[in-house]
Amino acid sequence: MSFQEIVFYFFSAVLVLAALGVITARNPVHAALLLVLAFFTSAAIWMQLQAEFLAITLVLVYVGAVMVLFLFVVMMLDINLARLREGFWSYLPLGGVIALLLVAEMWVTLEYLSGFARTPGPPPLPPGYSNTKELGRLIYTDYVYPFEIAAVILLVAIVSAIALTLRRRKRSKYVDPARQVSVRREDRVRLVQMPAERQD
Repeated sequence: MSFQEIVFYFFSAVLVLAALGVITARNPVHAALLLVLAFFTSAAIWMQLQAEFLAITLVLVYVGAVMVLFLFVVMMLDINLARLREGFWSYLPLGGVIALLLVAEMWVTLEYLSGFARTPGPPPLPPGYSNTKELGRLIYTDYVYPFEIAAVILLVAIVSAIALTLRRRKRSKYVDPARQVSVRREDRVRLVQMPAERQD
C-alpha cells in the first residue's frame, strides 16, 4: 500500500466518522463543528485528485461563509434540544434501511458499472498546467449558457426571498425625500414679533 493510499483511507475514515457525528451529535453546535471537519477532509481528498480549485472553493465558501453563518444562527437561536430528539429512535430503523440501500446503490454503481476497483489514478499533468484556468475556460466557452442560466436563477431566488420576507410595519418611521424637497420655510417656521420690555 502506497503513501497516497494511506492518506486517502485516513481522510476517508475521518470523513465518515465526522458525517456520523453530525447526525448523532446531541448538541447542534457540535454537529456544526463536525460538519466543518467533514468539509475539510473532503477538501483534502479533492486535493489528492488534483482538484485544487474545488478544494479551496469548498473551504472558502462552505467553511468560511455558510458554516460560520449557520453556526452563529444555531448559537443565537434558543433551540429546544429535548423537542428535537423526540421520535429519533422511532425513525432510526427506517433511516438505517434507507442508508443501507444508498450504500448498496453506490457500491453497485462504482464497482460494476464504472469499474471503480480498476480505475487508475489521475494522470500526471504537464508543467505549468492550471486546473483553475482550464475550469474557467470550460465554464466560459462550452458551458457559458448553463452558467448564466444558473446565475439568473440564483438572482431570481435572492429577489424572491427578499420580496417574501419584506413586511411593512405600521409603526415604522421613514423619511420621504419628495416631501423633504418640497418643504418651504413658511410652512415650518413662524416668526413672532414681541414687544421689548425694559427692566430697571
